Amino acid sequence: MSLGEHTSDTAPFFSDDSEAEGQEERGAGDGGAGGTEEESASGVTRVRALLTVFILCYINLLNYMDRFTVAGVLPDIEHYFAIDDEKSGLLQTVFICSYMFLAPVFGYLGDRYNRKIIMSVGITFWSLVTLASSYTPKEHFWALLLTRGLVGVGEASYSTIAPTIIADLYVKEKRTNMLSIFYFAIPVGSGLGYIVGSQVSSAAQDWHWALRVTPGLGLIAVLMLLIVVKEPNRGAIEARPEHHLHQTSWLKDLQALSKNYSFVLSTFGFTAVAFVTGSLALWAPTFLFRAAVFNGEKGPCLEGNCASSDSLIFGAITCVTGVLGVASGVQVSRYLRRWTPRADPLVCAAGLLLSSPFLYLAIVFAQKSTVATYVFIFFGETFLSMNWAIVADILLYVVVPTRRSTAEAFQIVISHLLGDAGSPYLIGVVSDSLRKTDSFLWEFRSLQLSLLLCSFVAVFGGAFFLATALFIEGDRERAENYVPSDDEPIVVPKSGRSTRVPVSSVLI
Repeated sequence: MSLGEHTSDTAPFFSDDSEAEGQEERGAGDGGAGGTEEESASGVTRVRALLTVFILCYINLLNYMDRFTVAGVLPDIEHYFAIDDEKSGLLQTVFICSYMFLAPVFGYLGDRYNRKIIMSVGITFWSLVTLASSYTPKEHFWALLLTRGLVGVGEASYSTIAPTIIADLYVKEKRTNMLSIFYFAIPVGSGLGYIVGSQVSSAAQDWHWALRVTPGLGLIAVLMLLIVVKEPNRGAIEARPEHHLHQTSWLKDLQALSKNYSFVLSTFGFTAVAFVTGSLALWAPTFLFRAAVFNGEKGPCLEGNCASSDSLIFGAITCVTGVLGVASGVQVSRYLRRWTPRADPLVCAAGLLLSSPFLYLAIVFAQKSTVATYVFIFFGETFLSMNWAIVADILLYVVVPTRRSTAEAFQIVISHLLGDAGSPYLIGVVSDSLRKTDSFLWEFRSLQLSLLLCSFVAVFGGAFFLATALFIEGDRERAENYVPSDDEPIVVPKSGRSTRVPVSSVLI
């Protein structure tokens, strides 16, 4: 998308979208080559829309691949820096904290300015900082913490915005299908993070090289984003009247979201998913390695490349279960929609409630059977992954288009603040507090007992999704039929700039 397609002669590049929507919608009827009437409303042709989804999926895959590369080489990092479980947990916590606190900023920007440019700048920054983190010297663990925190800045610019672009390209079943493809990248990217991290580290005999894979791939993604992706017209594909697309103040957006019970409750449900996945993501390979040492299947970590095989197997399981979970969740939800409009939150609740006992058994059986542990992890992660695409779809259809990036941002903040921002660190702290001695027995046992917390959190998450089912019909209907009140301020152009005025002052 060229600069001229988004800006006027008098406005700066980051001009308010409400000023440009009128011109874009007037040209939407012309469509693009190969586009249908529904697809042309977005201002993006069918082929370019598909390529856009592909590129966003590729970036999402790199996003999660980079995020979990550290977890794939965590035993090596612990050995290299001589740190305990508490400090190891900080690696994920500082990343998630910077990620979640900046998400509202990018959500605000994403609802108002050119999303493609925001993502491009963020991904470039993330790639450069990730590369810098691979040169951390042995004496400066704080530098690794700092760079991991800065990586969250770049990733926040992408995660809050990408789903809203897909929402502006597709509706109904097509949107669900495309979101499913987009969220396939989460488990696949996470699994590849473990696999690539452990295998590159093993091949190079140096864990630093594991962090040098994604930066180059990230810069390629930026080029594809700038060349191929075009900013779609916001909400145009949903055939809403023009006055529906006016932006309200940020405070008004927050007030509306706080009264949207489906959004609030599903966010708390997703927080439980984030807590469990965050804990397992960082600690599962290390736990499996310690279980193998406890069982006498492996020797202790003395010279690096400690958990390469465990990370490889866990990564492969994460890839497969993620694809199965996302696909089965979408298909089951689609099937149940024939009988109940509450299918989405009910499927999310079932996924969490079913995952809980399997995760519990996986943790308990680790001391007796490695094979049984992997089997239970397989089923537990499959049920846990049923939520990803469905939760995103719930947010998109219970929130009006001009508030979606803000809603995405605050869902990220809440789910990470109460979920995976603290859960890896919490598990590490509990593990250290339960450890009576530095023996291999207590290294394993203390981490095992602390990870049992995940099973109980999953049950609470299921309860929140069951509560969501009580409000989902009404909130969806209100979002689909949303009309601003007469005294609700809107953004209109004035002398080349944006200003906020009451709706009544511009009505004729």
